[in-house]
Amino acid sequence: MRLIAAILALFGAIFATAAIAKKAPKPEPTPTPAAAPVTPPVTPADTWVLQLSTGGPVLIQLRPDKAPNTVERIKTLTRAGFYNGLTFHRVIDGFMAQGGDPKGTGEGGSPLPDLKAEFNDLPHVRGAVSMARAEAADSANSQFFIMLMPTLRLDNHYTVFGRVISGMQFVDAIEKGEPPANPTHIVKAWIQADGENAAPVPLPAVAPTPVPTPTAAPEAAAPAPSPTPAPAPTPTPEPMPQPVN
Repeated sequence: MRLIAAILALFGAIFATAAIAKKAPKPEPTPTPAAAPVTPPVTPADTWVLQLSTGGPVLIQLRPDKAPNTVERIKTLTRAGFYNGLTFHRVIDGFMAQGGDPKGTGEGGSPLPDLKAEFNDLPHVRGAVSMARAEAADSANSQFFIMLMPTLRLDNHYTVFGRVISGMQFVDAIEKGEPPANPTHIVKAWIQADGENAAPVPLPAVAPTPVPTPTAAPEAAAPAPSPTPAPAPTPTPEPMPQPVN
């Protein structure tokens, strides 16, 4: 009898353990944290150097992973010596410093075609470098601006292509004004991997727009109508961004 009682007690313990195991809740899976955005390492091939008249140099990490065509444009113009001697013509304290216009008025650009916009997820934080443009999204050409303070309302409206990694104090010292009374200028610009004294590379030739071949007039052509006066050209809007209200 004692043996039978021991066997029954053993079976009872086994069933009780199985019941407890069934009722035990499964542990909740540990959530995987979202991966932080990865910034590429700084390399000389993607470092833009601006020697400013405020003391410089300013080093800017270019981001071809976010704006490849824009970065290529900056490199092309820089290697041609385009930016050497140009001024910062529009500088708003607490907002941004805009330059890269050979006219110094905000209406100029390079001989190269305008760029397609490359809006991306890089924010307009302090030190961000972005392309200026007119009202059309695809009107950026050579002008750029450096953020003096964060202005995130510009995100996804302008192409950010880099950020200052050294020399921000020289950017802060850029003469303010629209235009400044004594504009700060870019003494020289170069790509760090090329070296300061690299030989200039001429800009690529831009094919002229073909002129359509005139169609021969018929023998008994009707009198040509009087030409309608052409409308006055619409003034080019000043490149953005607009000042903070």
